[in-house]
Amino acid sequence: MIIIKVSNPSDVVASRIGRFLADLTPSGFDQSKVEIELIKQLVEQMAAQGLQGEVASVRGLDLHNKKLQVGSELQVRHHKVI
Repeated sequence: MIIIKVSNPSDVVASRIGRFLADLTPSGFDQSKVEIELIKQLVEQMAAQGLQGEVASVRGLDLHNKKLQVGSELQVRHHKVI
């Protein structure tokens, strides 16, 4: 299993739409948009390589200092099957 943590979603959104508009959007919105785009690109690349599997964006997990912390509630926000 591979876990990817995006730690700068607001910066990514700002680089795409501009800092002013990015400042008007909540960081949770930024996180979701970046995760959706990342999942889309991962699915495309994995399918092109012939890999099969699943990709999901999950709320309630945190990766910190080589430890995976599980919150009290886990929620799958986005899910794609390859």
